[in-house]
Amino acid sequence: MRLSEQTLASLDPRVTRVPYDRAAGSKQIVHLGLGAFTRAHQAVFTEDAIAASGEVWRIIGVSMRSATVRDQLAPQDCLFTVTTKGEGAPATRLVRCLSNVIVAPEDPARLVSAIADPQTHIVTLTVTEKGYHLSGSQDDALDPLLEDDPANPAPRTIYGYLAQGLQQRRDQGLPGLTILSCDNLADNGIRLRAMLLTVLTGADPQLAQWCADNCTFPCSMVDRIVPATQPGDIDGLQNEIGVRDEAAVFTEPFRQWVIEDHFAGPRPRWEAAGAEIVADVRPYETAKLRMLNGAHSALAYLGLAKGHELVSQAMADPDIGALVRSLMRDEAAGSFQPAAGQDLQAYAASLETRFANPALPHRLAQIAMDGSQKIPQRWLATLADRQAQGKASPAILKALAAWIMHVRGDNPHVSDPRAETLALVWKQAGQDGIATALFAEGGLIASSWKPTSDELAALSRHLETMAD
Repeated sequence: MRLSEQTLASLDPRVTRVPYDRAAGSKQIVHLGLGAFTRAHQAVFTEDAIAASGEVWRIIGVSMRSATVRDQLAPQDCLFTVTTKGEGAPATRLVRCLSNVIVAPEDPARLVSAIADPQTHIVTLTVTEKGYHLSGSQDDALDPLLEDDPANPAPRTIYGYLAQGLQQRRDQGLPGLTILSCDNLADNGIRLRAMLLTVLTGADPQLAQWCADNCTFPCSMVDRIVPATQPGDIDGLQNEIGVRDEAAVFTEPFRQWVIEDHFAGPRPRWEAAGAEIVADVRPYETAKLRMLNGAHSALAYLGLAKGHELVSQAMADPDIGALVRSLMRDEAAGSFQPAAGQDLQAYAASLETRFANPALPHRLAQIAMDGSQKIPQRWLATLADRQAQGKASPAILKALAAWIMHVRGDNPHVSDPRAETLALVWKQAGQDGIATALFAEGGLIASSWKPTSDELAALSRHLETMAD
């Protein structure tokens, strides 16, 4: 029996739910990049905001690539469950604030219309780092091979969809939108605004000015570990709750959402659900990127190299666990100024507990994806700031060497948009020259970190050891 509005009576009563009329909402959010994370994070915050305020908001989810998520959710009336796994028994809740799912490549006009809908007030994004189509240059230039073709009326990127949707809003005399990035990019709102305005200026300067005057782009930080759902998870959940949920997600109890207080119009009362609405997101964002995400990447590349499959296994490895603790507590935490009252050592302790959670099988291969897009903000920014402070970063350098080995070209498990280029650079530069080719002035990976001769030598020593 499949989860749906018609089968809710068969749902185990232990599954918690927020009672409200789904059809009563007149305000909506369009979310680009509907994956497991959004369902376990933003949707849960929104559902709890509905419970706290009584104001019903709905989310239109958008799959930017495939129909898989739509095919999971459509037969279920867009209902799904979120199960938290930590100490004690798992807890499952029903989430109902998702109203429908659009597959962007199948129906681009429908997505543009949703952005232009008068009931839409917010567009949120979790399209991953590569969804922003950055060229890899330090000035956030767009990859020219991935930009939308102005002669093609069907958009292919977030910028194309937003441009057409905003154009329709302007032409209809509608207000602007809050466009809220929830991706792991430093200064994500600032950077999204700059890139979108660059695209709009090239195509329609007047629309660019309208967007700058009427839309806002808050920075935000999101934090919740959400592993990819496995078929066995769905089978086990069906036995527990009495119906089958093909869109089920499984996550940890912890969740955090910090949002800059910069909205163009109405929004859900996310703060009533535990979100933090603040004047400056940067210290929280930096802590998450450098401590959590930086540690995750280290666990992934070092753990995979030693044959581990899960985060909890890599964290339990004495050598890897010690390195990750040093990376978080000493190097990442010591690289920036925290906000008043922000306890970084307590945060590191909570991360260690979360990483060691055996009830949540988070696969290292999932974290290792798209490393070329992630390491600049997760590791290289830390290296640059600590270098300016005259401090060494041995843990990050060893993790960085593990990533370099991971993308050498002989690893069948690499999933990276620059995999072919990285393998070619490896072939041309060789083991002795690869670190310089990647990170020195003019190297393939642009960042503010300019490695010293001692740091390049340390990377070479690690590579030599790892190659043996």
